[in-house]
Amino acid sequence: MSNTILSNWEKKSREHRKNYQQFLKRADKNKVLKQLPALHEEAFKAVDCLNCANCCKNYSPRFKTPDVKRIAKGLGLKESVFIDTYLRVDEEGDFVVKQSPCPFLNTDNTCSIYEMRPSDCARFPYTDEDVLIKRPALTLKNSEFCPITYFVMEKLIRSSLK
Repeated sequence: MSNTILSNWEKKSREHRKNYQQFLKRADKNKVLKQLPALHEEAFKAVDCLNCANCCKNYSPRFKTPDVKRIAKGLGLKESVFIDTYLRVDEEGDFVVKQSPCPFLNTDNTCSIYEMRPSDCARFPYTDEDVLIKRPALTLKNSEFCPITYFVMEKLIRSSLK
């Protein structure tokens, strides 16, 4: 993470939370959506997820029915056994992992089920999708533990000041 925008990002993300909140509230959705693909790509070049894995260490994706079916099959387990072994139902009624870090996170921060991972994992951190604007609470939360979300938010705010 040699990029200067990322130095001390955890502290700065908390300090900039109100700015992000205001930006997401008043942002021109279409303008932001046009910027996201390039910013997403730039962020992924600046940040190596394998050096971080905060998402896998501290949070759980939702495991939707297609995810459960695909992963259970890939692991050679009955769906009920997969659910009983790895998942619980959260407050919102979604399946999530029982423990943190994710049981599928390897010691080198790779994922043991990467090819069949839940769609939430494949899409995370949603920095190339309208989720960034449509779900501001999620974006704010993600900006505090994901350097990619922080990077994209900083770039969006900086470009809006020009």
